[in-house]
Amino acid sequence: MRGPLEGVRIIELAGIGPGPFTGMMLADMGAEVIRVDRKGGNPAAAVGHGALFRSRRSIALDLKSPAGTEVVLRLVELADGLFEGFRPGVAERLGVGPEDALARNPRVVYGRMTGWGQDGPLASAAGHDMNYIALAGALHAIGEADRKPIPPLNLVGDFGGGGMLLAYGMVCGLLHAQRSGTGQVVDAAMIDGTGLLMNPFFALRHAGMFTFQRGSNMLDGGAPFYDTYRTADGQWISLGPIEPQFYSLMRDLLGLAEDELLDNQYDQPRWAEQKARIAEAVAKRTRAQWDKILLGTDVCYAPVLTLDEAAVHPHNVARGAHVEVDGMTQAAPAPRFSATPPAAPTPATTPGTDTRAVLADFGFADAEVEELVVNGTVADVS
Repeated sequence: MRGPLEGVRIIELAGIGPGPFTGMMLADMGAEVIRVDRKGGNPAAAVGHGALFRSRRSIALDLKSPAGTEVVLRLVELADGLFEGFRPGVAERLGVGPEDALARNPRVVYGRMTGWGQDGPLASAAGHDMNYIALAGALHAIGEADRKPIPPLNLVGDFGGGGMLLAYGMVCGLLHAQRSGTGQVVDAAMIDGTGLLMNPFFALRHAGMFTFQRGSNMLDGGAPFYDTYRTADGQWISLGPIEPQFYSLMRDLLGLAEDELLDNQYDQPRWAEQKARIAEAVAKRTRAQWDKILLGTDVCYAPVLTLDEAAVHPHNVARGAHVEVDGMTQAAPAPRFSATPPAAPTPATTPGTDTRAVLADFGFADAEVEELVVNGTVADVS
């Protein structure tokens, strides 16, 4: 088998960011994902989407033409799912909205990826990851004390709260359709997914254990036992011994076991002093030296690595955490399955590379395909 989703067929109306991430996740797990690209490709996806577009075929067409719309709907007839990342209402105007798709295939699972959701006062407004996580309450919590909020790359909104949420929603919908024979619409919004990711902090807030002051809480870098520290060679390490026994071990290995300042791990008014004392100790050795002392112990330690360093770290190498696809190092498919391991990823294809082959697989006659190519409805770059 090629993964747990082998035999599932998904149509992806190609976009940028979270949509391609959803397609990557589904394709990694063995689903046959057909990427429907616009003719000429998407300029916004030309850079930085190589890994996100891996392991699927591409058909390129003019979705604004009636003939292009009909091609998509014929693909839907033989598919298990379809997902898109347009603004609300765009798919409907193009004739490929949920009603159109479900009319052709009542079993199809129709996934929708937006920032603000399909409804609400902001539904039609433009936005990006940072805006969605700001309104969800996540961005306010990220950053150093008395400094401005810092966007955590676009991991929280686009990918964790967006693309991964839609992939999960699609699989849930596919399971339901398999049991019931009925498809449905999956409305995945990045603001909703980000809010879901923040649920632990809603709980901590309710328990009086989370303040709105950045950099003053246990898990946001405020605690001296959950932070990063600079080493003698200007590198960084992470220390996270939250549990008392791990904290005690950290003190021993840092040479601070007898320092009374650190006796009370949760003496929050003295956290700044404690942090300064730990920073002073860490700064006496290089990152490599701390690796020899701390790595693999219960101190809850790891060096802070760059992407290039992470790809060659012995632990990641031993687990096969990275793969090289068409000369590009990237993360391997995850999670892992004992009975249905995913196949190795394949390179991203140029938009339209597989147009003829895909249409043939979906029952288009050779003469139909040739006519679609000649009249400009689809593009063939094979």
